[in-house]
Amino acid sequence: MLKIRNRRLVAETARALERLAAVEAAVSALRDDDLLDFADIFVEGDPTPLREMAEAEMRRRNLSL
Repeated sequence: MLKIRNRRLVAETARALERLAAVEAAVSALRDDDLLDFADIFVEGDPTPLREMAEAEMRRRNLSL
């Protein structure tokens, strides 16, 4: 039973990491104006992972809101 649970957990973790990589790739693929629009959505409120991704990509491209 424990082996099955561990295998399931490993598979779920792998799928989650694949989805995260896909989201990060999608944010990186945005054109500058689309990235700025995307970042503008998350500028208010508490920090979120999407906001952090957008800000990191903006820093990499030397963009600001």
